[in-house]
Amino acid sequence: MNDSSWGPPPPSGYVGPTDHGPGHDQDGDRGAARLSGPLFRDEPFHSEPSYQGAPHHDTFRTQNPSAYPHGGAPQNPEPMPDAPQPVPAPQKKSAGRDLGAAIGVGVGLGAVIVASLFIVKAVFVGVIAVAVVVGLWELTSRLQERKEIKAPLVPLAVGGAAMVVAGYVRGAEGAWIAMALTALAVLVWRMTEPPENYLRDVTAGVFAAFYVPFLATFVAMMLDAHDGSWRVLTFLILTVVSDTGAYAVGWRFGRHKLAPRISPGKTREGLLGAIAFAMVAGALCMQFLIDDGTWWQGLLLGLAVAVSATLGDLGESMIKRDLGIKDMGTLLPGHGGIMDRLDSLLPTAPVVWLLLVIFVGSV
Repeated sequence: MNDSSWGPPPPSGYVGPTDHGPGHDQDGDRGAARLSGPLFRDEPFHSEPSYQGAPHHDTFRTQNPSAYPHGGAPQNPEPMPDAPQPVPAPQKKSAGRDLGAAIGVGVGLGAVIVASLFIVKAVFVGVIAVAVVVGLWELTSRLQERKEIKAPLVPLAVGGAAMVVAGYVRGAEGAWIAMALTALAVLVWRMTEPPENYLRDVTAGVFAAFYVPFLATFVAMMLDAHDGSWRVLTFLILTVVSDTGAYAVGWRFGRHKLAPRISPGKTREGLLGAIAFAMVAGALCMQFLIDDGTWWQGLLLGLAVAVSATLGDLGESMIKRDLGIKDMGTLLPGHGGIMDRLDSLLPTAPVVWLLLVIFVGSV
């Protein structure tokens, strides 16, 4: 127990009973020490010597011999009553992050994305490419730091940016060709180093190429349609609304863990909140933002987004648990790194692209 819970400390001039005279009992000395202090100022004078202002234990014993018939401290000091324990203040639920910084960064990123999305589409493609390169840098850095896996960053960054551009210009065919060339570049680039762990490093490199730039390419492919800006906006709105619904409902009503071994903070109630929020947002977006879209298509789209976004979040949580880290980076205050924001967006992009193609076509 913290000593401060028993009251303020003794005065600076206090000297504890440490002299052992004839017949002095060590336990009695401890008892006298326990009885000293501000908690017992109102006790009868004979039950304890008050050391408030007293120069020394021997002085009091010399002047008051009747208080110490055996020449030492009182032999049977009264037991100290248990002091009342302080009642801890009720704990408030915490989001676990700097919520103000998270909101500020989120609003800033949203403004940049929306502005580039509706002003010049090519600028938005550049935003995607930059996010891909930074995400690859975070992922490969953590792999090397935590697992000593050397996935070559240079061919991944160049190939990843080229993959996004190819997807925007040439569609799915261009994306697949760029993906194949990037994987080949990873294999060749790694040959410049010793062969130890070659297979491990190139496997991680091909995984990184698929996980970050290839999945992000579907966002660029959505943008290529005549109403591409609105499709991308719908994709972003549904993913953000799904995450927000999961957070709001899970934080307030979450009781049953969804996947405690992977992400202890996620609950089944949060998943239901994500589904409900995303389905409502999907119905509104399909009805009012997408040409030839209908509300019932939006319900299905919202359901699919909630599931894919949750799986994407769990997938990155699994990677971070394996690496033993909390966040992929520290670039975005309140959020972590770029990869911590792309975790639910990346696997959701091909799902939204495919359903929009099925519902309203690809052009």
